[in-house]
Amino acid sequence: MSRRKKASQTWVWIVSFVALLTFAGMMGYKWFMYRKAKMTRYEEFGISIPSDYAIHGIDVSRYQQIIAWEEVKAMQVHDIKIGFAFIKATEGVSNIDPQFKRNWIKAAGNQIPRGAYHFFIASRDGKMQAEHFIKRVDLEPGDLPPVLDVEQLNGTTRPKLQKEVKKWLETVENHYKVKPIIYTNVDFYDQYLGEEFDDYPLWVAHYYESNQPRIDRNWSFWQHSDRGSVNGIISKVDFNVFGGDSTAFRELLLK
Repeated sequence: MSRRKKASQTWVWIVSFVALLTFAGMMGYKWFMYRKAKMTRYEEFGISIPSDYAIHGIDVSRYQQIIAWEEVKAMQVHDIKIGFAFIKATEGVSNIDPQFKRNWIKAAGNQIPRGAYHFFIASRDGKMQAEHFIKRVDLEPGDLPPVLDVEQLNGTTRPKLQKEVKKWLETVENHYKVKPIIYTNVDFYDQYLGEEFDDYPLWVAHYYESNQPRIDRNWSFWQHSDRGSVNGIISKVDFNVFGGDSTAFRELLLK
C-alpha cells in the first residue's frame, strides 16, 4: 500500500472519529437539557409537560368539535389542570368559528379563564378584520386580552403584513382599552414581525422544545405541543403554559 493511500485512509478515520464525537456530544447535550428542564410525561394528557410552569392551558376551535367543558374543568393529574383556554372567534373579514359562541359561554360557566383569538388573513384589510372581531366578541372582567393569530403571509409582502397587523392591533386596543396579545411561531415572528412588535405580549408556538421557546424576547404564553389529550375533547389539542406565576396571571386578566 502506498504512503499516499495510507495517509488518505488515516484522514478518513480521523474525520469519522471527530464526526462520531460531535454526534455523541450533541446527543449528550440534548439529554442534559431534557433532564435539566424536568419534563414530566403524563399518560393521561398524552404528552410530556414542562414542570417548571405553574399554569397550563389549551386553545381550541371548531376542529375540537363539541367540547364537554365540565370534563375539561374537572380533569386534574397530580398538580396539572387546565387553567385557561384560548378560543377561536373569527377569521378574516367575515368568517366566524361555528363553535365560538358555545365554547365562549361554556368555558366561562365552568370558571375557566378564557381568551378569544382572531385568525389573521394578511391579504385583507386589518381594520376591517378588527371590526369583525369586535362585533363578535364581548370581553368581560376576568377574561384574557384579545389575541391576533398571525402566521401566514397569504401572498403579501413583509411591509404590507406589518401595516395591516398594526391596523388590527391599534383598532382592537382602542376598543377594549387593553394591549392585544400576538400569537405566532418563532420563525414567523423573527422573519416578518420582529422588534417593531416587541411591546406587545407574545404567545409563541415552538413545539417539542424541552425548556422554553428559542426566541430573543420576553413571552407570556408558550404553545409547546399540538398533540395533547384532555377529558371532554375528542381530538388532539394544543397545550400551553403561562410564563409567570399566579399573581402575574391575575394581573394580565381584564379588570
